[in-house]
Amino acid sequence: MPYKSNRELIDSMIASGVLKTPRIIDAFKKIDRKYFVPEEFSEHIYIDRPLPIGKNQTISQPSTVAFMLELLQPEEGDKVLDIGSGSGWTASLLCAIVGERGSVLGLDRVDDLVEQGKNNIKKFDFKQCQIRKADAKLGVPGETFDKILVSASSEEIPEELFAQLKVGGTLVIPVRNSIYRFKKLSPEKIAQEEYQGFVFVPLIYEK
Repeated sequence: MPYKSNRELIDSMIASGVLKTPRIIDAFKKIDRKYFVPEEFSEHIYIDRPLPIGKNQTISQPSTVAFMLELLQPEEGDKVLDIGSGSGWTASLLCAIVGERGSVLGLDRVDDLVEQGKNNIKKFDFKQCQIRKADAKLGVPGETFDKILVSASSEEIPEELFAQLKVGGTLVIPVRNSIYRFKKLSPEKIAQEEYQGFVFVPLIYEK
Protein backbone atom coordinates (compact mmCIF):
# COMPACT_ATOMS: atom_id res chain seq x y z
CA MET A 1 0.00 0.00 0.00
CA PRO A 2 1.44 3.40 -0.97
CA TYR A 3 2.17 6.00 1.68
CA LYS A 4 0.18 9.22 1.32
CA SER A 5 3.10 11.63 1.40
CA ASN A 6 6.86 11.96 1.15
CA ARG A 7 6.91 12.56 4.90
CA GLU A 8 5.13 9.25 5.60
CA LEU A 9 7.59 7.42 3.36
CA ILE A 10 10.58 9.03 5.09
CA ASP A 11 9.16 8.32 8.55
CA SER A 12 8.69 4.65 7.65
CA MET A 13 12.33 4.38 6.51
CA ILE A 14 13.55 6.06 9.68
CA ALA A 15 11.39 3.74 11.80
CA SER A 16 12.76 0.67 10.02
CA GLY A 17 16.35 1.87 10.64
CA VAL A 18 17.31 2.04 6.95
CA LEU A 19 17.48 5.86 6.98
CA LYS A 20 19.42 7.47 9.82
CA THR A 21 21.98 10.11 8.78
CA PRO A 22 20.57 13.67 9.22
CA ARG A 23 22.01 15.09 5.97
CA ILE A 24 20.60 12.13 3.98
CA ILE A 25 17.20 12.47 5.69
CA ASP A 26 17.20 16.20 4.82
CA ALA A 27 17.93 15.36 1.17
CA PHE A 28 14.93 12.99 1.02
CA LYS A 29 12.77 15.78 2.49
CA LYS A 30 13.93 18.28 -0.14
CA ILE A 31 13.97 15.94 -3.16
CA ASP A 32 10.47 14.48 -3.35
CA ARG A 33 10.18 11.30 -5.42
CA LYS A 34 7.06 12.72 -7.12
CA TYR A 35 9.24 14.80 -9.47
CA PHE A 36 10.92 11.69 -10.92
CA VAL A 37 8.05 9.22 -11.40
CA PRO A 38 6.11 9.17 -14.73
CA GLU A 39 2.61 10.64 -14.53
CA GLU A 40 0.89 7.30 -15.21
CA PHE A 41 2.26 5.99 -11.89
CA SER A 42 1.29 9.07 -9.86
CA GLU A 43 -0.87 7.04 -7.45
CA HIS A 44 2.16 4.86 -6.60
CA ILE A 45 4.72 7.64 -6.03
CA TYR A 46 5.29 6.86 -2.36
CA ILE A 47 5.13 3.07 -2.53
CA ASP A 48 8.33 1.44 -1.33
CA ARG A 49 8.94 -0.41 -4.59
CA PRO A 50 10.72 0.22 -7.89
CA LEU A 51 8.58 1.81 -10.62
CA PRO A 52 8.99 1.81 -14.43
CA ILE A 53 10.43 5.00 -15.96
CA GLY A 54 10.54 3.78 -19.59
CA LYS A 55 12.93 1.86 -21.85
CA ASN A 56 12.80 -1.20 -19.53
CA GLN A 57 14.40 0.83 -16.72
CA THR A 58 13.14 1.60 -13.21
CA ILE A 59 13.38 4.21 -10.50
CA SER A 60 14.74 2.28 -7.54
CA GLN A 61 12.84 1.31 -4.41
CA PRO A 62 13.13 4.22 -1.91
CA SER A 63 14.41 2.05 0.95
CA THR A 64 17.11 0.61 -1.36
CA VAL A 65 18.18 4.12 -2.39
CA ALA A 66 18.32 5.09 1.29
CA PHE A 67 20.33 1.96 2.12
CA MET A 68 22.86 2.67 -0.64
CA LEU A 69 23.23 6.34 0.29
CA GLU A 70 23.79 5.36 3.92
CA LEU A 71 26.55 2.99 2.76
CA LEU A 72 28.03 5.66 0.49
CA GLN A 73 27.93 8.42 3.15
CA PRO A 74 28.28 11.38 0.74
CA GLU A 75 29.37 14.59 2.45
CA GLU A 76 29.27 18.29 1.71
CA GLY A 77 31.96 19.17 -0.85
CA ASP A 78 32.27 15.66 -2.31
CA LYS A 79 32.78 15.05 -6.03
CA VAL A 80 30.36 12.21 -6.85
CA LEU A 81 29.78 10.00 -9.90
CA ASP A 82 26.26 8.55 -10.25
CA ILE A 83 26.21 5.70 -12.81
CA GLY A 84 22.75 4.70 -14.06
CA SER A 85 21.15 8.01 -13.11
CA GLY A 86 17.79 7.16 -14.77
CA SER A 87 15.19 9.85 -14.15
CA GLY A 88 17.63 11.82 -11.99
CA TRP A 89 16.38 11.07 -8.47
CA THR A 90 19.64 9.74 -7.02
CA ALA A 91 21.67 12.49 -8.72
CA SER A 92 19.36 15.12 -7.22
CA LEU A 93 19.52 13.55 -3.75
CA LEU A 94 23.31 13.54 -4.02
CA CYS A 95 23.34 17.19 -5.14
CA ALA A 96 21.27 18.17 -2.12
CA ILE A 97 23.83 16.45 0.12
CA VAL A 98 27.12 17.64 -1.42
CA GLY A 99 25.95 21.25 -1.69
CA GLU A 100 27.42 24.07 -3.74
CA ARG A 101 31.00 23.12 -2.83
CA GLY A 102 30.51 19.62 -4.23
CA SER A 103 29.58 18.27 -7.65
CA VAL A 104 27.59 15.37 -9.07
CA LEU A 105 27.88 13.83 -12.52
CA GLY A 106 25.05 11.49 -13.50
CA LEU A 107 25.53 9.07 -16.40
CA ASP A 108 22.98 7.00 -18.28
CA ARG A 109 23.17 5.02 -21.54
CA VAL A 110 19.54 5.61 -22.57
CA ASP A 111 19.01 8.86 -24.51
CA ASP A 112 15.41 9.33 -23.37
CA LEU A 113 16.40 8.91 -19.72
CA VAL A 114 19.31 11.33 -20.07
CA GLU A 115 16.82 13.96 -21.29
CA GLN A 116 14.31 12.98 -18.62
CA GLY A 117 17.00 13.28 -15.92
CA LYS A 118 18.18 16.66 -17.23
CA ASN A 119 14.63 18.01 -17.24
CA ASN A 120 13.95 16.70 -13.74
CA ILE A 121 17.03 18.22 -12.10
CA LYS A 122 16.09 21.58 -13.66
CA LYS A 123 13.24 21.61 -11.12
CA PHE A 124 15.92 22.34 -8.51
CA ASP A 125 18.59 25.02 -8.47
CA PHE A 126 21.56 22.66 -8.79
CA LYS A 127 24.33 24.40 -10.70
CA GLN A 128 26.79 21.73 -9.55
CA CYS A 129 24.73 18.83 -10.89
CA GLN A 130 24.75 17.52 -14.46
CA ILE A 131 23.55 14.44 -16.30
CA ARG A 132 25.01 13.28 -19.59
CA LYS A 133 25.06 10.30 -21.93
CA ALA A 134 27.37 7.53 -20.77
CA ASP A 135 30.20 6.43 -23.05
CA ALA A 136 30.72 2.78 -23.97
CA LYS A 137 33.34 2.48 -21.21
CA LEU A 138 32.25 2.37 -17.57
CA GLY A 139 32.38 5.63 -15.65
CA VAL A 140 34.75 8.43 -16.64
CA PRO A 141 38.21 6.94 -17.25
CA GLY A 142 40.94 9.44 -16.37
CA GLU A 143 38.88 11.26 -13.72
CA THR A 144 38.69 10.52 -9.99
CA PHE A 145 35.82 10.92 -7.54
CA ASP A 146 35.33 10.94 -3.77
CA LYS A 147 32.25 8.74 -4.07
CA ILE A 148 30.82 6.55 -6.83
CA LEU A 149 27.26 5.20 -6.78
CA VAL A 150 26.09 2.60 -9.31
CA SER A 151 22.35 1.88 -9.61
CA ALA A 152 22.46 -1.14 -11.94
CA SER A 153 23.75 -4.64 -11.29
CA SER A 154 27.11 -5.78 -12.65
CA GLU A 155 27.83 -9.47 -13.29
CA GLU A 156 31.28 -9.02 -11.79
CA ILE A 157 33.18 -6.47 -9.71
CA PRO A 158 34.23 -3.75 -12.20
CA GLU A 159 37.88 -3.22 -11.30
CA GLU A 160 38.14 -0.22 -13.66
CA LEU A 161 36.07 1.87 -11.24
CA PHE A 162 38.74 1.54 -8.55
CA ALA A 163 41.07 3.66 -10.73
CA GLN A 164 38.34 6.34 -10.80
CA LEU A 165 38.10 6.41 -6.99
CA LYS A 166 40.25 8.70 -4.88
CA VAL A 167 42.21 7.21 -1.98
CA GLY A 168 39.83 7.35 0.98
CA GLY A 169 36.86 7.21 -1.39
CA THR A 170 33.86 4.86 -1.43
CA LEU A 171 32.17 2.90 -4.22
CA VAL A 172 28.71 1.39 -3.71
CA ILE A 173 27.56 -0.98 -6.45
CA PRO A 174 25.20 -3.94 -6.92
CA VAL A 175 26.99 -7.07 -8.12
CA ARG A 176 24.54 -9.80 -9.12
CA ASN A 177 22.09 -9.93 -6.14
CA SER A 178 24.26 -8.21 -3.55
CA ILE A 179 25.19 -4.61 -2.82
CA TYR A 180 28.90 -4.08 -2.22
CA ARG A 181 30.66 -1.21 -0.49
CA PHE A 182 34.30 -0.76 -1.46
CA LYS A 183 36.62 1.64 0.35
CA LYS A 184 39.92 2.60 -1.25
CA LEU A 185 42.41 2.51 1.63
CA SER A 186 45.50 3.07 -0.53
CA PRO A 187 46.35 2.97 -4.27
CA GLU A 188 46.67 -0.84 -3.98
CA LYS A 189 44.36 -1.78 -1.09
CA ILE A 190 40.56 -2.04 -1.34
CA ALA A 191 38.30 -3.08 1.57
CA GLN A 192 34.92 -4.61 0.74
CA GLU A 193 31.63 -5.42 2.45
CA GLU A 194 28.75 -7.42 0.93
CA TYR A 195 25.02 -7.07 1.62
CA GLN A 196 22.89 -9.78 0.02
CA GLY A 197 19.31 -9.96 -1.26
CA PHE A 198 18.75 -7.19 -3.84
CA VAL A 199 17.53 -7.07 -7.45
CA PHE A 200 18.52 -4.39 -10.00
CA VAL A 201 18.36 -3.85 -13.74
CA PRO A 202 21.61 -5.01 -15.43
CA LEU A 203 24.62 -2.73 -15.83
CA ILE A 204 25.69 -2.56 -19.51
CA TYR A 205 29.11 -1.37 -20.57
CA GLU A 206 32.01 -2.25 -22.85
CA LYS A 207 34.73 -4.29 -21.15
